[in-house]
Amino acid sequence: MKKIRLGQVDYINCLPVYYAIENGHVPLEAKMVKGPPTKLNEMFIDGKLDITPISSIEYARHSDIATILPNLSISADCNVESILLFSKVPVTELDGLEVCLPSSSATSVALLKILFEHYYQIQVQYSVQKPGLHQMLKKADAALLIGDDALITRAGDLNWGRKSLFVTDLGRAWHEFTGQKMIYALWVIHRKFVEEHPEDIKFISQAFVEAKNYGFANIPALIEKAKTKTALPQKVLEEYFQTIQYEFGETEQKAILTFYDYAYKSGLIKERVKLNIWGEKIG
Repeated sequence: MKKIRLGQVDYINCLPVYYAIENGHVPLEAKMVKGPPTKLNEMFIDGKLDITPISSIEYARHSDIATILPNLSISADCNVESILLFSKVPVTELDGLEVCLPSSSATSVALLKILFEHYYQIQVQYSVQKPGLHQMLKKADAALLIGDDALITRAGDLNWGRKSLFVTDLGRAWHEFTGQKMIYALWVIHRKFVEEHPEDIKFISQAFVEAKNYGFANIPALIEKAKTKTALPQKVLEEYFQTIQYEFGETEQKAILTFYDYAYKSGLIKERVKLNIWGEKIG
């Protein structure tokens, strides 16, 4: 089997899947490419990655070149803890104000826009910057942070001047709005790789599921590695790894199609999406 060009989101939410692969507990010949979601999205679209976690919204925009690996996602049921809107006023009072978006995110930005339009029913102005709460809030009234940036920021000082910032968990807001889980990322295989190496996909799929199972059987090791990377407290990390989920069954598939329906209504994708899951009927 050819060595896979494998994307890895450089946040701790990928540790449960990648820990076993990186440490050789699950054999998979791969060249690992780490980066934020937007970088990996672009590399996959450009054909520079064979397999990667991809932002859910980017799968919808490029489903013609992507096959979903079964039984894998990054999702949460209600709170997600690592996709947070920090605002100087309550979220419902942001109408007409400026919200700063991170350059590292795709799905979370789409989710925020959907929630503003359909749930909170407000209109805001957007700007984009590299993640960093202080810089983002210099001119804006709210800032969206994702992944490790959100976790670390929330664990720190949440004051702006003499006032405390308001924190909105987008996973909780989505659940309040729809009653469903939110699926933030999927693992996908490039169509070209599937066409050229169809005999390898079953082995690869099984390896990822085995790696995921190994990760959750060794949570203390994941927490130690996450502490080294983020310096977050043990309790925060324990709660986080209990919050993030990695399944992609019927419940998750229904939830992501709901997300795509609202994305279509908001003009964030051009057409409604079908899920092309390896080994399953397209539907």
